[in-house]
Amino acid sequence: MKRFNKIMMIVLVLISGYGLVASCTHKNEPLPAAVSTGIKISHGKHIHLPGVTVGDTTQWKFDKVHSAVNWSSPFLEVGADLTGKFNQFGVADLKDALMQNYITTKQPLPDTSWAFYENEPAKTHFAGYIQTNQVNTGEPGRDGGCLITTFGTTKIVTGTQNLTVSNVAHIKTTSVAFDSASNGYIATFDFTWQGGGAAPVTQSITGKLTYIPETLVPGATNSEFGLKLEFQINKADFGIINTEVADKVSIVVNANFNNK
Repeated sequence: MKRFNKIMMIVLVLISGYGLVASCTHKNEPLPAAVSTGIKISHGKHIHLPGVTVGDTTQWKFDKVHSAVNWSSPFLEVGADLTGKFNQFGVADLKDALMQNYITTKQPLPDTSWAFYENEPAKTHFAGYIQTNQVNTGEPGRDGGCLITTFGTTKIVTGTQNLTVSNVAHIKTTSVAFDSASNGYIATFDFTWQGGGAAPVTQSITGKLTYIPETLVPGATNSEFGLKLEFQINKADFGIINTEVADKVSIVVNANFNNK
């Protein structure tokens, strides 16, 4: 009997061992699909259109207080970045007739030259401007001195919004398309600036556009969304002669909108 029990134990061990090997090799089962390392791209169906009627939540208003236009460029082309921003800017299409001085401390023009379609980028468009004499680097000697000269403009006049041709740089999209390498968009636009030259120069520039989706503001009843535009310009193309700033100047526009 003991001999029989020993033989049965050996047989069971062999059978279980075979089952273990078979289960581990999955010889007859297909291998699982490899984990994708690609970028997951998905777009919702948000549509945001401008308006100026307070209290109408279907209309989106430019939230300038929480927006910014920043620039950076390596010092002497080799050092750490010089950085700055512009205090006055807007989302308006600056046609020739609108390029003048406005006696106001508020936004001189309605910030309504834009529309955003999350899943139909061909319908998305925007136009905007900055006032170059409103540069702010945190160093008053540069802001009111050498940069004013470099930009070919004039100093700030209190109570005046200066949208004259020599004091603005402005953009207007010509196309917006999906970015195949990210969840964002590729925006192509005309960039116009007189800079250090005698007349404005217009160049076609391509930048990266990112959508920060509509979200209800914590503790409030309204929502907010954002658009971030990143691009570069070459200073020499606009007559800027300044040895402190590198040829390439990076610009980041952070624009927020609410439906209050």
